[in-house]
Amino acid sequence: MPASLSVWNTAPAPAAAQRKGRYAPGSSAHPAKMLPKIAAHAISAYSRPGGLVLDPMCGIGTTLVEAIHLGRDALGVEYEPRWAALARLNTTTAVRESGAGFGSVRCGDARDLTRLIPPEHHGKVDLVITSPPYGSSVHGHVRSTRETGERGVAKRCDRYSHDPSNLAHVSTDRLLNAFTEILAQCRVVLRPGGTVVITTRPWRERGELIDLPSAVIAAGRAAGLTPTERCVALLAGIRDGRLIPRSSFFQMKYVRDARRQGIPLAVIQHEDVLVFTRPDPLAAQSAPTRRCRNAPVAAEATRPRPPAAALAPRTCTHRGRGARH
Repeated sequence: MPASLSVWNTAPAPAAAQRKGRYAPGSSAHPAKMLPKIAAHAISAYSRPGGLVLDPMCGIGTTLVEAIHLGRDALGVEYEPRWAALARLNTTTAVRESGAGFGSVRCGDARDLTRLIPPEHHGKVDLVITSPPYGSSVHGHVRSTRETGERGVAKRCDRYSHDPSNLAHVSTDRLLNAFTEILAQCRVVLRPGGTVVITTRPWRERGELIDLPSAVIAAGRAAGLTPTERCVALLAGIRDGRLIPRSSFFQMKYVRDARRQGIPLAVIQHEDVLVFTRPDPLAAQSAPTRRCRNAPVAAEATRPRPPAAALAPRTCTHRGRGARH
């Protein structure tokens, strides 16, 4: 496997170019797709050809498609029937085109993971890659007045679904309870020493920083996993040593609005990548802890800070096990 780096160059091309030719029509409607290069980098770095990769919230199947094209087998679970059907189609196409591996997608709640994943795969998964939902509505696609002929900006493809049972619709505390439960079941299906890679990012509500990555680290620990790395996956391209932003309309609007109020925010150009392992008692005494070769990038670290009240951080918390909903 390649040497571990803390900064991943995962956006050399825009998202649409990364997906071109590999994903079925309709896949672009999913509002929160993982960049294919992020999934591919994680698969190459933390698994070997012939290994088994799982995404318990697989959406349109990005992780599965990239795993199959890299010679791995892939399992996915997706709650929404619409996205599960697309994930099956994308996975089947990847198997046919690559001529390698297998792919399987189950439609169901990831909190039932150990029931949905066949028993013969329990304790055999080499790598889990996933990302928690960021809320009921995300950036999606926009159309301007010039395109629609109507006043204002029209938003579409910005929701996972309208099902209130979808974890995207619950409070942050309930989401973290459920995500802890999902990670605990991932631990069951992982082989000893197996790896979990979670991509996530903080966000702001009324100027307050919601530190979801730190909360996910706590959730992983509570699920019995060991945090081993915290890396950065770039959402910006690199050209001549400079970052090339690939920001959405709403990201740019939010930052511009904040700066008009005197809050010097910057557009987020990376995902936090949190890496965990399932403890392996037999290897604990002999295997060194994996370390990143570079120091992680600190977002907005060199920028002037606004008044504390304008950028107060808030760490997400959760209490106990989440109830079914």
